[in-house]
Amino acid sequence: MRRRTLLASLPVAMGAASAAAQPRWPTQPLRLIVVYPPGGLSDGMARLLAERLQAQLGVAVRVDNRAGGGGSVGLQALARAAPDGHTLAYSAVSPLTLRPHLQADGTGVDPLRGIAPVAGVMFTPVLVVGTPAFTGRDFAALLAQARARPGALRWATSGIATAGHLVLEQVQAGAGVRVTHVPYKGGGQQLNDALAGQFELLSTNVAAAQLQHVAAGRFTPLAVGAPQRLDVLPQVPTFAELDLAQANVSSLFGLYAPPGTPPALLDRLNAETNRALAEPSVRERIVASDNLPAGGSRAGFARRIDEEWMANRVLRSSGIRLE
Repeated sequence: MRRRTLLASLPVAMGAASAAAQPRWPTQPLRLIVVYPPGGLSDGMARLLAERLQAQLGVAVRVDNRAGGGGSVGLQALARAAPDGHTLAYSAVSPLTLRPHLQADGTGVDPLRGIAPVAGVMFTPVLVVGTPAFTGRDFAALLAQARARPGALRWATSGIATAGHLVLEQVQAGAGVRVTHVPYKGGGQQLNDALAGQFELLSTNVAAAQLQHVAAGRFTPLAVGAPQRLDVLPQVPTFAELDLAQANVSSLFGLYAPPGTPPALLDRLNAETNRALAEPSVRERIVASDNLPAGGSRAGFARRIDEEWMANRVLRSSGIRLE
């Protein structure tokens, strides 16, 4: 897929807002599709955002969890929804920036073709930990074991074409090692299986539950994708420090609308999202979970999606395909 295809598939007005009169909105409850199962950090943040939007707009905002396909199941449901501003989706950008590189030619549905970016919500560092099944104590041990027994280490992520999966592939490419990918449909069952030692390695969010297990010694923190070391994990190096700069990525989560949503409605949705993110209780909750608030314009969010798509072309040579 070429860059021109990507930009053409983003139905977002990059210039001035439409001069047409803004339609009356909302006229009914909103549906917020969350592309993750209930119970994880991403689901919790989506529900917090739904609460704020409900208070601001004066109508109910109902959360609809649609997990699966690394986020594509929920985004495809969004693509089929009416473009009237009453259906939104909450997802990381990875289903848009990673899946197109893995999609087999002529098969499946590319969710990128039917998504209108609304606003970024938060940046989440990617943390790699060793589970009780991992016998090493640091990232050097991970690489040593992977080189000694190619494919023996099992590395779980929240799904194919997620940020955690990208980290895995960048580590394999950059360090010249091979591990076995164990993709899940989200974070809930993945965390339980990690604690049970069903696999050795886990790409996860930096969240309270995960940090609690690190503090208790159940998980061994190995590396983090972030601009700098995290205050909550000062002993854990970034991937950049480990000479794996391409793996030093964070997840950007945001809101999306169906294709064909009028620009005036997209502008209103963007404004309401930024208003919610400016609420002190929302910002405090995001920061307390060791994430960073995002926000900003529709154009800026669309531009970030395009930049990540260009950077993620490493997956084209990974040999992975989505059938």
